[in-house]
Order: sequence, then structure tokens, then C-alpha cells
Amino acid sequence: MDGLTTTTAGLWLAVILSGFYHGANPGMGWPLAVSSALFERKASSLNRALGALALGHFLAMLVVLLPFSAMTTLAAYERPLRLGAGVLVAALGLWLLITRRHPRFLSRVPPDRLVLWSFLVALVHGAALMLVPIYLGLCGPGDLDAGHRAAGALMARSAAIMLGVAALHTAAMLVTGGLIAWIVYRWVGLKFLSQGWFDLEAIWALSLILVGGLGIWAAL
Repeated sequence: MDGLTTTTAGLWLAVILSGFYHGANPGMGWPLAVSSALFERKASSLNRALGALALGHFLAMLVVLLPFSAMTTLAAYERPLRLGAGVLVAALGLWLLITRRHPRFLSRVPPDRLVLWSFLVALVHGAALMLVPIYLGLCGPGDLDAGHRAAGALMARSAAIMLGVAALHTAAMLVTGGLIAWIVYRWVGLKFLSQGWFDLEAIWALSLILVGGLGIWAAL
């Protein structure tokens, strides 16, 4: 296995692992799915809520990745794009680590608007932005032959990778968050959050800094 194949496999693994990480984070919404099921006393409510959360997360991935998908056609600016994305992600992580602020407008989103809530959370907390350095590493034009450097072909390839990244990441998030939600709903109960869960706020900010730093290092 050559270095390029190894790097590509590692980046796709990062997409999956970040999905697992986002799914396990209560801040991404699985406690809301449990609350919905407990309130309505229907297991089906849990599945509907998890589906809504996943859809909102997926849409947020697309909104953030789409502009970068278009910009990857500018092959000559590949390195500045990757450097800029890494700096942006790391800066957001540093800001979250220092300020520890939570956007208040999220609390004003009605409980039945889970798609909108999940979409906004993924944007403001940097969950979608975290994927950008990974995505740019996967669709970098440097590994393409001259015949595929046409803007149209590169754009199509980048768009396909964008959809793959968003879908695979969201699927991994749904599996992890759904599994935790079902365990909490069936056996543990929401009191588990106040008694046994640890605060992931600092870890979340540090993970953004780490991903951004790795993106900068890979670009250099």
C-alpha cells in the first residue's frame, strides 16, 4: 500500500471517527431524542427524533462543505485553501475554549424543530467546520493526472466526495448517538446525564484545535 492510499484511508477513517465522536456528544442532541420518547411514551418517537437530528446535521455538513467543493476547482490555490481551513477550525476551537459561550438563540428554537436545531448546532459549534480540513485532504487535486484537471471533472469529483463525506459522517453519528439514546431510554434514564456524564465542552474545543492543527500540518 503506497503512501497516498494510506493517507486517503486515514482521512476516510477520520470522517467516520469524527462522526462517532459527534454522535456520542450530548450537545449534538441525542438527549433530546430520549426526552421526546419519554414524554410521548413511544419508542417510535425516539427514531423520528434521531432521524430529524441526523437530517439537520447532514444539511449543515453540506452547507459548510459546498463552498469548499466549488473552490477545489482552483487547483493552484490548493495549499492556501487547506491552510486557511486549518487556521479557521483551530481558531474556532481556541475561541470556544476561552469564551465557553453558548449561543442563546438555540434555546429559542421550538422543541419540535429538531431538524433546524441540529442544523444550527452543527454550524455554531463547529461540527460541520471540523470536516473541512479532512474533506480538502481527500479531494486535493494533486493526485489527479493532467487529463482530469479540467474544472468540470474536478468539480464533479469534489462534489461526489463532499456527499460521501457528509453521508458517511452523519451515518456514523447516527449509529453512535442512536445506540446511546436507546440505552439511556431503555435502561438508564436521563438522570444519567447529571450523575454520570462528563463535560465535553473543553474536549470539544481542544478537538477542533487538534483537527485544525493537523490540517495545517498536512497542508505544509
